[in-house]
Amino acid sequence: MLRERARGVQARHRGGGTVTLRLGTRGSALALAQAGAVAQRLGAELVVIESEGDRTSAPLADLGGAGVFAAALREALLAGEVDAVVHSYKDLPTTPLDGLTVAAVPKRADARDVVCAAGGHDLDKLPAGARVGTGSPRRRAQLLRRRPDLDVVDIRGNIDTRLGRVGADDPERRLDAVVLAAAGLDRLGRTDAVTEWLSLTSWPTAPAQGALAVETRTGDAKTVAKLEHKPSRLAAEAERGVLARLEAGCAAPLGASALFEDGLLFLSARVYSLDGSEHLTSSHALYPEDSRDPAGELAARVADELLDAGAADLAPLGGRRL
Repeated sequence: MLRERARGVQARHRGGGTVTLRLGTRGSALALAQAGAVAQRLGAELVVIESEGDRTSAPLADLGGAGVFAAALREALLAGEVDAVVHSYKDLPTTPLDGLTVAAVPKRADARDVVCAAGGHDLDKLPAGARVGTGSPRRRAQLLRRRPDLDVVDIRGNIDTRLGRVGADDPERRLDAVVLAAAGLDRLGRTDAVTEWLSLTSWPTAPAQGALAVETRTGDAKTVAKLEHKPSRLAAEAERGVLARLEAGCAAPLGASALFEDGLLFLSARVYSLDGSEHLTSSHALYPEDSRDPAGELAARVADELLDAGAADLAPLGGRRL
């Protein structure tokens, strides 16, 4: 793995041995943008770590899922090469890793998906058979449910690479639109490319999309504690709880959305067939103060209802009703 200090950050030791927190991050523009904001709040230095997922354009499912991006960061953290790491929470496996703790979940950014299309179009105004790019089975199913005529193209690459294919001159690379996460575009200052903002009600997104997870070695959580935003953690953990209980991997077309309203924590999750022709939805709510584990309890209600309704027969899920 390649590890290097990001340019322009303060040294590890300064002024008579002052120790600066070393914050690990992937080296993509998006990862550096989101980790940079965290580093600024902590007075930390960034340490760039390259993962297997950054070195290949192979589909995520072939690499073992989005967790491939987290593996190298966690390895460096366990080895003591960094003091904390920043993940996109949606990329973090739901199974805890011995010796590590999600020490803080900062305030969540916009969880929605967006469309970036040539000609300023929204999805409904794209021409018949339009080529729309995504690497997500969930987004593929959602696209085909809304527009069965679309040619959904599997793509990988960073945000600029994907946006560069929209309206490209090369007919083999050209896409009419791509679907991306609003949070990523906002963090990179690229919301000008958005042509449609997709509602979480009709278009639920990946569990914990828009949220960051700051992970430390167990016992070191206090070093980043000031970043914690409890409502964001509860919402993200409720969504991820559905993912875990359904045993839904990266190939499962699952969307989830949790939010607070009038003191209630609402959670809704939707499972799609791979071709988008069918879907199942479950929604529940509770007052967090009424439960010892509000995120876990809510996730169990939603996931069990989906399983009872036949979600495991509709999509590639490993979960079964307990």
